[in-house]
This record gives sequence, structure tokens and C-alpha cells, in this order.
Amino acid sequence: MAYSTRTLTLIGLGAALIAGLSYVSFRVDPVPVDLAAVTRGPLEITVNADGQTQVRDLFEVSSPIAGTAMRSPVEEGDQVRAGETVVAIVRPSSSGLLDARAQLQAEAALQEALAARNVAEADLKQAQETHKFAQSQFDRTQALVERGVASVTRLEDDSQRLAVANATIEAAQARIEMSNGAIERARATLLAPGDGMTIADGCCVDVLAPADGVVLSVAAISERPVPIGAPLVTIGDPGQLEIVADILSNDAVRLIPGARAYVERWGGDAVFEARLDRIDPKARTKVSALGIEEQRVDAYFTLNSEDAHRPNLGDGFSVFLRIVEWRADDTLQIPLSAAFRTGADWAVFVADNGVAERRVVVLGRRNDRMVQVLDGLEVEDRVIMHPSDAIGPGTALVERSAL
Repeated sequence: MAYSTRTLTLIGLGAALIAGLSYVSFRVDPVPVDLAAVTRGPLEITVNADGQTQVRDLFEVSSPIAGTAMRSPVEEGDQVRAGETVVAIVRPSSSGLLDARAQLQAEAALQEALAARNVAEADLKQAQETHKFAQSQFDRTQALVERGVASVTRLEDDSQRLAVANATIEAAQARIEMSNGAIERARATLLAPGDGMTIADGCCVDVLAPADGVVLSVAAISERPVPIGAPLVTIGDPGQLEIVADILSNDAVRLIPGARAYVERWGGDAVFEARLDRIDPKARTKVSALGIEEQRVDAYFTLNSEDAHRPNLGDGFSVFLRIVEWRADDTLQIPLSAAFRTGADWAVFVADNGVAERRVVVLGRRNDRMVQVLDGLEVEDRVIMHPSDAIGPGTALVERSAL
């Protein structure tokens, strides 16, 4: 049976349409992926921590006496010179009020001291009379001895009596001086606040700056009473800054003095370098924002940058530190997000001519973005970032940037 040309054409078109629909229905679309090249270069492992600046050598100036601190002669930010600039003025405190019992006791002590002086003055008069008699006896006996009428033994006795009389006078005079001191002490106890105090030039204690620098803080500007040892001002040199960072103790044991650190987020665009000086030998327990108890320790760093490169950075400013724990200048590495576990091993998917190939790799040190590759990859390889469950060995791939 012969078919016309038109019929054959329609049959061919129908077969082609069916074949096209079948291909579209059953073909597997390539999975769009992000690819990253295996690179070789420097890799750093860092410990990240929040820190703050502080002046290396602080001088806390305290009140040397109890009294009244006058209005502060300096303000925060003032330049001071050691031994020249007056940073505080303290007036000695006056006497306090006495309660009724203390008042009676002080008055009785004054009366007792006055009576003791009267007794001492009477003793002095008696001693002076005794001395006068002893002196006359000695003179008479000495004249008799010279004429040969009295014996030398009698002269010696009169000489001894004269010496005792002299000593009695000296003792009486000493008792009068002791009584005068007791009277002054009793009267000082009875002084009311403000009595006997003369406010004149030189009445107060001028506290001088102990070192060159800048006034960082003033305890109080206005006049106020202060006890001995009360803080008045804080002095330091803002050019001599260090950084203290609060880090976990298990991170601290991996750091060594001299480790490099990068200072960021201080308010400017530049990234400073710092050097680890020391770590406190004792950790402390601190509760984190999540309520977890952590053992933390303070680490201290010296800034390596010049003052001009960090303008306006002062004491107590917040910074962010990346402390270098380990560094390799030239090592093979891939993004950490490309690696995944397969059993006890690590593996990656490599894009090979548009098809996924799974490779087991040996990984080394890692930071929060990159991981060191010890075996399993070459520089020219490209690995799949964030591989999903849709990717397996032999899966067709298309790079997402090409869509």
C-alpha cells in the first residue's frame, strides 16, 4: 500500500515529536554548583578575641592625709609634669564633735592635768627650799673643814645632801613640763570644729604629679571630705598603650610569647599589628552570655604601630584581635565548606569535565574559612562548595555563575 508524501512527512514529524518529548521527560538536568579552585599560599590559624586598650603604666594619686580635698586644679586631658604640676590640694581635717560622755571625760582630764601641775609646782618650791638649806649647810661645813674644826666625813655628807636637792629640783621641773603637756592635750581634745584652726597660705597639702603624662580621670571635681588613701586622680601616658584580651584558657595554652596579632574594629580602616607579651598565670571563672561557665585568662599585647597611625585611640577603647596560633607561608588549601565526612575520612567532590568525582583527602590545620590539604588534590583541581545530597559520583554539573 503506497503512502503519499504528505502522509510520510506527518509520520516523521510525529515520531520526532515523540522522541523529543521522551528525551525531555527522561533526561537528568545538571546540578548547579559553586566551584572553588585549589590554591597554594599562606595559611594562618588564629584565636579571635575581644579586647580593650589600657595605658601601660598608670599612676593612681591618693590622698596622703585625711581631710578635705579642695576643688580639683586639673581636668581630664590636662598635661602634667612630674614633680611640678599640682594635681590635688588637701586641707587637713578639723576636730570632730564630742558626745556627752567624751566631753565630760575630756573636762575631767583637763582638771586632773591642772591639779597635777599645781602639785608639781608645790614640789618644786619644796625642793628649792631644801636645796637652799643644803647649800648653806655645805658652805658652812666647808669653811669649818678649812679651819680644821670639822671633819672631812661631815663635808662629804653635806655634799651628798646638796646633790640630792639638785636632783629633786630637776625632777620637780620635769613633772611641771609633763603636766603642761597633759593640759595642752586635754585642751586640744575639747576644741570644737574650726576652733584653733587658721586657714592661711601653706595650710594645705599640695599633691604633685608623680610622672609626666595626661590626667586620665578625676575622682571628683568639687570639694569633698576624703579619708587617707582616697583616690584623687589617675595619670598616664596615652602614647604608651597596651591591649588586654580576655581569652579561653584552652586557647591560651596554644599561644607563645611573641605571637603576632592583628588589631581590627578599633574605629578606623587600618589593621594594626601587635605582639603578645605575657599571659596571666591564673585563670578565672566567667559566665558567658549563654550562661555557660568558662575558664578565661587575660593576655597582654604591645602595639607595634606608631602613634600617628592610630589617632584618638585612648585608654579603655574596644578592639578586636586575631592572634596567630600557627602559620604556613606556602601550603595547599581549599575552602572549609568544600570538605565533608565519609566514614572516618574526609572527602570532597571535584568537578571533572562537568561531572562530579568524589575524592578522599587528607586534611591538616584549619581556620574558620580555609583548610590545609595534605594529600588527595592538586592545584589545578576545582572543588564543589557546600555539596548537597543531590550530588554524587557521576552527577552532571553546571557552574552556577554560567547560568
